[in-house]
Amino acid sequence: QVQLQESGGGLVQPGGSLRLSCAASGSTFSIVTMGWYRQAPGKQRDWVATINNDGGTNYADSVKGRFTISSDSAKNTLYLQMNSLKPDDTAVYYCTVWNGLRYWGQGTQVTVSS
Repeated sequence: QVQLQESGGGLVQPGGSLRLSCAASGSTFSIVTMGWYRQAPGKQRDWVATINNDGGTNYADSVKGRFTISSDSAKNTLYLQMNSLKPDDTAVYYCTVWNGLRYWGQGTQVTVSS
């Protein structure tokens, strides 16, 4: 079992930045991939970014060049640095990990509005 706890969401103006964190606990030694998804109101949950245990990263086209995913293995924490935020980035952001099973955090709200 892996438990995930996101933090760092909030209200930010267009063009601003936020950094999301996701603290993992439990069977973290078995994690292969960590990532972020987001779900806007009335829409499906969409993939945002992924980082593998070899450090490789991938991004959705909509966030490429603006968002950066990273992890700190010593702290068992995943991050998502979000820059140049747009109103379309408004969503609940979910942390997820995969170790043969997928686990989800409870989500953190990000609102981009003036």
